[in-house]
Amino acid sequence: MNAADLRLPVDVPSTALFTDRYELTMLQAALRSGTADRRSVFEVFTRRLPEGRRYGVVAGTGRVLDAVENFRFDSGVLDFLASRKIVDEPTLAWLADYRFRGDIWGYPEGEVYFPGSPILRVEGTFAEAVLLETVILSILNHDSAVAAAASRMAVAAGGRPLIEMGARRTHELAAVAAARAAYVGGFASTSDLAAGFRYSIPTVGTSAHAFTLLHDSERDAFTAQVDSLGGNTTLLVDTYDVAEAVRTAVEIAGPELGAVRIDSGDLLLLAHRVRQQLDDLGATKTRIVVTSDLDEYAIASLAAAPVDAYGVGTQLVTGSGHPTCSMVYKLVARADGPGPDAPLRPVAKKSMGGKTSIGGRKWAARRPDADGVAEAEVVGTGPVPAELADHQLIVELVRGGEVVAREALDAVRDRHAAARAGLPLSATQLSRGEPVLPTEYL
Repeated sequence: MNAADLRLPVDVPSTALFTDRYELTMLQAALRSGTADRRSVFEVFTRRLPEGRRYGVVAGTGRVLDAVENFRFDSGVLDFLASRKIVDEPTLAWLADYRFRGDIWGYPEGEVYFPGSPILRVEGTFAEAVLLETVILSILNHDSAVAAAASRMAVAAGGRPLIEMGARRTHELAAVAAARAAYVGGFASTSDLAAGFRYSIPTVGTSAHAFTLLHDSERDAFTAQVDSLGGNTTLLVDTYDVAEAVRTAVEIAGPELGAVRIDSGDLLLLAHRVRQQLDDLGATKTRIVVTSDLDEYAIASLAAAPVDAYGVGTQLVTGSGHPTCSMVYKLVARADGPGPDAPLRPVAKKSMGGKTSIGGRKWAARRPDADGVAEAEVVGTGPVPAELADHQLIVELVRGGEVVAREALDAVRDRHAAARAGLPLSATQLSRGEPVLPTEYL
């Protein structure tokens, strides 16, 4: 059995209440007015990237598919809605039979996106599609923010492994999602066992300072750890004196000691000193792992240091200063009447303050230059130009309420690496700048 099928004990029985109250009050009013069955098209997009970011990363799509499947109003949920008088009896009766039976299209998970990219498109009746707004946005905004931070960190790491260590810095359920998103963005492993259980992400971890402090001496602590976990373990060497700890670690574990971890101090200076000391002691294959409030800039500053792996926590799970992507879920087309064949009419919000939207069901393609490097994100509502037909980005995810595009997380991770590699080289710069691709509308 796949670990994802086992689910966690902390899974909620339904995702139906991961929503805002006004979704249900809109439903009630639409049912009463007779407009609830109008065919509608909603799109997820963002008007801008977080300041200074060159690209965004689509993450959380797999979790969205799970959430849509599990969006059910069971008896407990209906009792809650009734007792609080949130909706009337006809609406409760409608919700009791709710199943999303529409279609969902979108950028495949792991793909990159830009301002205006139609990241997800939900098609169905107004009633069934409007209810999904909040849960879809909460997943995509969180996971895409973490994945974008992870992607930048992976670039800064230059191929060195990254360990996700942020579980204690966020909500316990968000930690599992963050570990998944970090893996999509390029991290190699997580310290969070729930993420390992739920998504089969490799897990790592050995000991904290508390284990050293528990013992009468650092030597006793190292001896106990090596006796239990073997010489290939990672010993934490900055509890007292780093140089003395490294000397003791190699003496106890031998030159085949797996790794040492440095969690404080001047990491650049200490990494060089520890590498020299390890080599002098004959532990030339012992790796150096650094942690301590790292972000992409700190990782980049250690590029020339003899560091073998990085552990990242707070900055990763909070999107490295940008914990949301400002994605929105907007109605872009609707039918004038009921029925699946009623023609669609483009609709769009017009307002001040930069919150306008573009009406119509959209397609998207990424135009390459003569060398095959992406040069523009092209978004349109009419026919797809022949020269872009083979470069379209949107794929089918749900057909008639049935998920048709589940995939392994490793495939998503590989897709992101390939998508990032197809962007102009300036996409990997950590300096502030505009989106690396312009968005063109046809």
